[in-house]
Amino acid sequence: MSTLLEEVSTITAKGQTTIPKSVRQALGVDYGDKISFRVDERGVSVHRVDVEHDDEAISGFLTFLAEDIVHRPERLSELSPELAARLTALAGDTEVDLDAPIDGAVDL
Repeated sequence: MSTLLEEVSTITAKGQTTIPKSVRQALGVDYGDKISFRVDERGVSVHRVDVEHDDEAISGFLTFLAEDIVHRPERLSELSPELAARLTALAGDTEVDLDAPIDGAVDL
């Protein structure tokens, strides 16, 4: 995979940084928009967040989860067999086709 764009930004003492204009343009974001930082085995990537329904409770919970994962990755673990069974029971007869196309936009 070749690099299309690379910019350098300085982190302040408060842990803040400015997203360079060319990166904001590439992401299609502007003042007030949201971005997400994804950390995986390949590194960190930045993505635009498309918010259709801004639910403060869900947004706050997801932010809490994301921060907890970043700051405490050692706490991630597989579902226990008991919790997996409980989730399966709660889902009831709901059928899921993992090969079916996903409706709506999907960021990869």
